[in-house]
Amino acid sequence: MTNRYPYPNEETKRNCLDRLRETNRQLELYNLFLDDAISQIDSELRQQKRERLLTKIQPVE
Repeated sequence: MTNRYPYPNEETKRNCLDRLRETNRQLELYNLFLDDAISQIDSELRQQKRERLLTKIQPVE
């Protein structure tokens, strides 16, 4: 008696692959969304730092 794994049929394999591809596509979209959010936050932080540094500059009399 052998314990062999029953391989799925072609339709089951195809459905699994389609779901994996869709999941991968969604994950890539979420990653792009997060990249955009991080980019916006970085830009705002740079702007705040620039403003903070410019306000500290006072002319020497």
